[in-house]
Amino acid sequence: MFKVLVCDDDAGLRLSVQAALSATGRFEVDEAFDGVNAVEKVKAKTYNMVLLDVDMPRMSGLEALRVIKEHDPSIIVLILTAYANIDDAVRAVKEGAFNYVSKPIKSEDLVAMVDRAINAYSLISQASASFSMQTEVGREIIGQTSQMKKVFNVIMRLSKVDTPVLIRGASGTGKELVARAIHSNSSFKDGKFVAINCSAIPENLFESELFGHEKGSFTGADQRKIGKFQYAEGGTLFLDEIGDLPLLMQVKLLRVLQEKMFTPVGANREIESNVRIIAATNRPLEEMNKKGDFREDLYYRLNVMPITLPSLAERRADIDHLVHLFIQKFNRAQNKRVIGVSSEALSVLKKYEWPGNIRELENIMEHAFILEETNMIQVNSLPESILNATGTELSAAQLKAREEMLAQGGTDELDAKSTPTEDAADDAAAPEEMFKLSGEQLDFNKHKEAFEKEFIIKALKLFKGRINQTALHANIPKKTLLRKIEKYAINARDYSE
Repeated sequence: MFKVLVCDDDAGLRLSVQAALSATGRFEVDEAFDGVNAVEKVKAKTYNMVLLDVDMPRMSGLEALRVIKEHDPSIIVLILTAYANIDDAVRAVKEGAFNYVSKPIKSEDLVAMVDRAINAYSLISQASASFSMQTEVGREIIGQTSQMKKVFNVIMRLSKVDTPVLIRGASGTGKELVARAIHSNSSFKDGKFVAINCSAIPENLFESELFGHEKGSFTGADQRKIGKFQYAEGGTLFLDEIGDLPLLMQVKLLRVLQEKMFTPVGANREIESNVRIIAATNRPLEEMNKKGDFREDLYYRLNVMPITLPSLAERRADIDHLVHLFIQKFNRAQNKRVIGVSSEALSVLKKYEWPGNIRELENIMEHAFILEETNMIQVNSLPESILNATGTELSAAQLKAREEMLAQGGTDELDAKSTPTEDAADDAAAPEEMFKLSGEQLDFNKHKEAFEKEFIIKALKLFKGRINQTALHANIPKKTLLRKIEKYAINARDYSE
């Protein structure tokens, strides 16, 4: 049950808050009569949330907030304030409080605000769970690795400021999840979170995509379009794969970051921008700086307080907990009752190098769930590629069990979300099956272009519109793929999940 401490020198208000929250059946509520009493109780007992009045004897709500946050930064704090003290409440939010509730308090408004705070903080929990958050006595704490303690602390700090953020890490380490956690606990939380993949947009459409365009500003602009900056106004714009941003757009992005203004394509007016920028990349921006592929001034503007996410191979101690989280997830999704992973299977998982990080672990656990028929994930349910990579040999009994599972409709290929099935890959590589030649119109150039377009569309469908995955598995250089996408006016987003 969620543990809440309500602190106010007005006994009647404490009673009304306690009644409103207790009536939901989801909260265990204690009371404190002033700031000193609240600090004493927080240090003596574990709480998930504290509701603090601003004006109290002995210690004010603002003073208590600082002490409580120093003691445990993960405690959610809501400020209770009269109309005259709104300025104090706003200052409190800047110092770590989630938000404030004006007095007198309506029960439904109070419960709604508490639920919003819980939902926002749960995103940090999810991000941290991806980095192995442990659970003890009903509350969540940071996992075993020192790297992830640093990550969590930086997330909390960045949630309280509006500077740009750069998230570094390999594919599959949870960069977007961290971005969402920062957004949902920041002053921009009431606005939209808008994500855009810089590697999925043709270079000639970038400016229009980010800043919008006026009707008639270029061929095909048959109507006015709102760009992502304007759409995300008051919220957060997440620029994934920022290393793929063209140099010209890097200049324009830097201007928006510095001047908080942008100009839509074909317009003669500037538009003010109040958008938090969070960028992410797995590319070596420092090396790109030296080569002139990424602007040094933009790099320093984004890299004020970077977050670097470690790979799963760097924190193998977290695998046990991550496996447990995925078991819970797939039990719900597939209506199964798997209770755990055998020691032999867990040993294999800990030996593997995890080039795809947490996303790959999730994918492999889903694969194992599909094959496994018992209530325990066994080593023979793991993909053959994992077994081969770790030098694991199955016994005769395990081989027989595996063959029986595969014979009953299973597959030894990983889920198509990251890797296509053999049939799909063969299909993508079989151009003769993609269209029929007409004997009356044997025009080489015409059919070559038709093949290229259809091949690219089919490959994009297989890989859910992801440019990097499509280029890798379809054996097309990324620059060539982007050039062809532009040539044939293909929109990769049309094939995303």
